[in-house]
Amino acid sequence: MRIAALFVALCVAFSAPSARADDVATAQSVIRAQEQAFVRDDASAAYSYAAPAIKEIFPAPDIFMSMVQNGYAPVYRHKSFEFGESKSEGSWIAQRVHIIDANGEAWEALYTLEQQADGSYKITGCSLLKAGQAV
Repeated sequence: MRIAALFVALCVAFSAPSARADDVATAQSVIRAQEQAFVRDDASAAYSYAAPAIKEIFPAPDIFMSMVQNGYAPVYRHKSFEFGESKSEGSWIAQRVHIIDANGEAWEALYTLEQQADGSYKITGCSLLKAGQAV
């Protein structure tokens, strides 16, 4: 009986990191899909990855896209966009992205995502900081 309990405990312990890794991979695919929508200037697709709270602030795809173009130019247009460290806690994931903008300047973006009731992840925010600047 103890061996069975130990086996179950080990299975749970070793399956949790995999689930987290799967969640992080899913979150990264959401970020990448939105990034590709920006490349295509597809406001509706880019907007579809935004969390409900973001959609309350920016109630239409064109308004959202204008905000990104004006306030997040390195996210909107860049030379490179590479995933860095990620952290997850509960239904939340924080994902760092290293960006080189269209002018060759380095930036760090911190995306936050939350798992929705349907199991999908939506982007709840993006903080952008020029690389090397203190927070």
